[in-house]
Amino acid sequence: MLTKRKKEKVIKGAAVHAKDTGSPEVQIALLSGQIEELASHLKKHLKDKHSRRGLLQMVADRRRHLKYLEANDKRRYNAVLKKLDLKR
Repeated sequence: MLTKRKKEKVIKGAAVHAKDTGSPEVQIALLSGQIEELASHLKKHLKDKHSRRGLLQMVADRRRHLKYLEANDKRRYNAVLKKLDLKR
């Protein structure tokens, strides 16, 4: 779970405009942060199957957001991939 400060920092780094919280870029950045934290948790707690399921759901959700952005605005899609260092 991202803390309030971390979440604000991620939003500020990915926002398209000042009050942006729902653009695909912000959603992808938030999901990426949550995925990183949950992945580190699962390295310590190998038998936590419920959290693993949540991780897979987040990865699928991020993939869906990326697919939407790729279909609608290729330039923004490439910018998000570069900024978040994601491979496609």
